[in-house]
Formats: sequence, structure tokens, C-alpha cells
Amino acid sequence: MITKYGYDVFFTITGICIALILVALFLIEPKTIKYSIIVIALLFFGFTANFFRDPDRTPPAGENLVLSPADGKVIGVTEVEETEFLKAPAYQISVFMSPLNVHVNRNPISGQVAHLRYMPGEYFAAFEDKASEKNEQMIIGMENHKGRVMFKQIAGFVARRIVCTLNLGDSVKAGERFGMIKFGSRVDVFVPRSATPKVQSGDKAVAGETVLAEF
Repeated sequence: MITKYGYDVFFTITGICIALILVALFLIEPKTIKYSIIVIALLFFGFTANFFRDPDRTPPAGENLVLSPADGKVIGVTEVEETEFLKAPAYQISVFMSPLNVHVNRNPISGQVAHLRYMPGEYFAAFEDKASEKNEQMIIGMENHKGRVMFKQIAGFVARRIVCTLNLGDSVKAGERFGMIKFGSRVDVFVPRSATPKVQSGDKAVAGETVLAEF
């Protein structure tokens, strides 16, 4: 299944690939060039379809759980002072999303959207520490009766568009889709120091299924 957040890009690229294949079939004479164009178009289409795929996920049960908003690799679990939403000592859990990962983002907890702030910025490589503070990002805060969680959709070196369909006051469920970051990026999740991290650097995270922390 292709994510609805990527229909515009997916169908545009699909149209370009079809046009290239038709041109190659009917207008290009040398077979080596003809077949090269067809192969390149098919590979480009395959990469795009793979990037915008949107598989179903089954969130684990448990009100105490903080789920990963993104697929990717955990690149850090650090102690920080979070001053924007939690306003308390926190753990920052960072997940790096490569171009080969699923890029649809999912809610880490059930509850209410209590904070939203978009910040324009730079486009440093997403795995760099300064990307968390300097890059373009959407900052989201959610809360329920167990506590508060803040997370950031952070654009990377290649990514240039963050999609977030959340609004202040929305009631959300853990594991539900809410947006995506296109073409490589990262997500930083902040949980209170009273929560217990359940992952470490190097672990693989799956959006809507992997437990990052527990209240």
C-alpha cells in the first residue's frame, strides 16, 4: 500500500517513468540506449514505490508504553534537560530513518495533542547531533494520564518536506498514522526521566510497534 501522504510525489514520478518507457520503446533506436532508459525508469519507480510504502502495524497493548514514531535505527539514548514541553529532566531517544526505511510516522502514545510548533531551519545530515536543534522540524507534545511525551519530526540533508496532520486538541491513539518525513530524516523522542528506556543505540525501531520507553 502506498501512503496517502506521498500520492503527489508517487504519481508524478510514476507518470515520468511511464513517459520515459514509452519514449524509449517508440522513439529510441539503439537497443542499448533503449533498454538502459527502460531499466533506469523501472529502478526509479521501484525506489519510489518502496519509499512510500505503508505497511499495516499492530501496536502492543499497554497504557504505560511509549512507541516509536518512526522506522529506523536508534542512534542515541541520552539524558537531557527538556525545556519546551516536558520542562523537566528527560531521556532523548533518537531514531535515524534511512531512505530505505518506511517513512510514515505514528503516534507514540494515546492521548491528546497539547503542543505543536513548526520550526524552519537548516538541512544538516540527520544523524548529526546538531540536526536536532538546527534542522527544519515539527515539534509535537502529547499527554495522557500517565504523563507527557514530546517528539520532533526532523528533516535531513535530502528531506525537504515534513507532513504532519495533527492539530492542537486532537485525541489520538498510539500507533495511528499522523504524517511522514520525505526522503531521509530522523525523529527525536523525549520522555520524562521517571520513564524507563527500553532500547539502546544500535537497536532497530519499527513505527507503532517497538517500545522505546515505559512509564
